[in-house]
Amino acid sequence: MREKLTDQEKITLRFESIKASLNEKSTRLWAAAEAKAYGRGGVALVVKITKMSNRTIHRGLKELENLSSTDNERIRKKGGGRKKITETAPGIRLAIEELVNPACRGDPESPLKWSSKSTRKIEYELRKQGYTASQRTVYALLRDMDYSLQANKKIKEGATHVDRDAQFNFINETVKDAIIRGQPAISIDAKKKENIGDFKNNGREFTKEKNPVRVKTYDFKDKALGKAVPYGIYDMADNKGLVSVGCSADTAEFAVHSIRTWWHNVGKIRYPNALELVITADCGGSNGNRTKLWKRELQKLATQIKLTIRVRHFPPGTSKWNKIEHKMFSFISINWRGKPLISMETIINLIGNTTTKEGLTIEAFKDANTYEKGIVVTDEEMAHIRIIPEEFHPEWNYSITP
Repeated sequence: MREKLTDQEKITLRFESIKASLNEKSTRLWAAAEAKAYGRGGVALVVKITKMSNRTIHRGLKELENLSSTDNERIRKKGGGRKKITETAPGIRLAIEELVNPACRGDPESPLKWSSKSTRKIEYELRKQGYTASQRTVYALLRDMDYSLQANKKIKEGATHVDRDAQFNFINETVKDAIIRGQPAISIDAKKKENIGDFKNNGREFTKEKNPVRVKTYDFKDKALGKAVPYGIYDMADNKGLVSVGCSADTAEFAVHSIRTWWHNVGKIRYPNALELVITADCGGSNGNRTKLWKRELQKLATQIKLTIRVRHFPPGTSKWNKIEHKMFSFISINWRGKPLISMETIINLIGNTTTKEGLTIEAFKDANTYEKGIVVTDEEMAHIRIIPEEFHPEWNYSITP
């Protein structure tokens, strides 16, 4: 049995049925008649259904009171009504352009140089210049002039180098050669440190309406829980990853121990006949090309696993090109968006359950070791490191033998 229609549904049905045949005046009179027939609250209901203004419907109600005084034949002629502001104030477009155009940012006379260019502030500046335009009108004019709200876009690299692209090609050729010969090639990096606890985590998840997950207002570190320090290793040939989640400091010892963990848990099983290990890394941080401790720890690792370690650093300011950033870390961030990282177990489970349609899988381990900051590597220790520099940018490209 068909359900009984509500009054709103009935009015909507009638309006949709006849609106195509109504002109401006007859629509106004029809809406007024419906509102009058409905009684209390009728005007608000008809406004909601027809999207007409209150003033228009009240005008129709007045016309209904004395239909004889209205001209039943007259309909507004084309072009009638209030003129557009661009016609009555032809200079308003140029005035807005001068307020919001990026070229004006360097102009010390620009009134909005040092403040946000909201529609309300633009409206206020226009009024000071003698233009009367509402906030909505300003917004409509901006849209008409092809302006829209846009965030900053990261395009400019942090540093430029004459051999930037040449180094990219050198890294690419090294990795391709290793993969062709069946040798492991990994991309490494430390992910952003995360506060452990019921803190806000960016992103949104489906929950019952008006029932978001409640988290702390401030992100003050919980001393009892500390921070999580995820360090990732991504196998570029196998599309597999490992993340070692530390609870101490992001040091070179921690970075190399994470690589060691990957080798013993994944690498030597996947590459039983490996003779070398290719590593692509950033130029800074715990695995920076100038970090002596990084090279000393790599020497220990090379000797322990009996592999030549070939390191290729990306030029400064180009870390986003390292494969791990967009092949693994980005998907981890997507997987835990909107979820408070309340414990180390939560972090490890969220990382370990990150997958993609392309077959990415990740193993996650907790590293409970404590790593000391500020370890000084002496010149004597550096002299015992078996480092072989490449001819092309030896500061970025080198090998360490067992």
